[in-house]
Amino acid sequence: MRLNSAEIHRSAKAVGLLSTLAALALAGPAAAHGEHPTDTDLARVASFFSGAQIVEGPTKVDCTLSEGAKTTCFSITVRPDPKDYTPGPWCPTNISQGAEAGGIWFLDGKAVDVDGDFITRLAEVYGDSKWKLYDPETGDVRYTGTLEACEAAARPDVDPQYQNHCVQCLPEYMPEEASVTYVIPLEPVPSTRQQPTQRGGSGVASNGVRLDGPAPLDAILGAHTIAPFDDCGGHVNLHVGYHYHAVTDCLSPGATTLNRADPEAVEAHGGQIGIAMDGHAIFPHLMADGTEPEGLDACYGREGEGLPYHYHVGSAGSNQILGCLAAQTGCVLPESGMACDASRRPPRP
Repeated sequence: MRLNSAEIHRSAKAVGLLSTLAALALAGPAAAHGEHPTDTDLARVASFFSGAQIVEGPTKVDCTLSEGAKTTCFSITVRPDPKDYTPGPWCPTNISQGAEAGGIWFLDGKAVDVDGDFITRLAEVYGDSKWKLYDPETGDVRYTGTLEACEAAARPDVDPQYQNHCVQCLPEYMPEEASVTYVIPLEPVPSTRQQPTQRGGSGVASNGVRLDGPAPLDAILGAHTIAPFDDCGGHVNLHVGYHYHAVTDCLSPGATTLNRADPEAVEAHGGQIGIAMDGHAIFPHLMADGTEPEGLDACYGREGEGLPYHYHVGSAGSNQILGCLAAQTGCVLPESGMACDASRRPPRP
């Protein structure tokens, strides 16, 4: 069922304040009465993703989660393209250029600017004289500037002619109709073990952009390439389009009021910026007062201080948006209408 704005407004009035998607996942829909998810839940989902480019949904679907639990999920299909800013840049074109011409890279747990100076220091940074991403005579940076170059350089076995390149794939290389479908439980279902984020990512941001698992830095660096992220922590691959490997200050939380939670606590935690693939809420790395949250578990989650279980993302340079997922996960699908059975994915070694 797809709700129009009038229906969303009527649903919002029926429940008072608009709640976020994670409110439904964490507290359960119509928690006071123990009811099953209703169309009002979908209105809240639509509200949470109002900053995304929605192609289809949200709709309520049956789903099978990562450990075989059968439950009710929401399905939403979005374009991997933020409404509120233009992704990029990634690679500077000459070593004379400053930070404004490039993105960021992860180094020793920190996010560093990929400017011309950084390009010239790669041999020193990595202790390997084979690094040379630029022409020493002209200062021009070797970067992937075409779709064909992107395809050849962004694969696991980098084409030899694109080693020692700054690898960037541009959003315009994606088909105009490209989209991703997320199927996420409306209520988190307990898991017997922590779930990895490498399979389907960590979750999805409120702007519809995927919050991914760690980038394969060893494979990238092993070919003497770097694949920078823009200042928002995102870059493009030809499978899912634009996606995040880090969360910076580009993600602004929407108006969030979690069920069973004090709205002031939501604000104190920095506001909800995303929803995890297991249905739990995702908050920024820091609390609203600039301090780090205490007592996080291995997945970067905790319960308390006015909120049910929720996550705080890792620092921007950590290459780890979430450490793992605490509950059973849903699916990331290449198109809408496909059934979600996350338990059929082969186990990772």
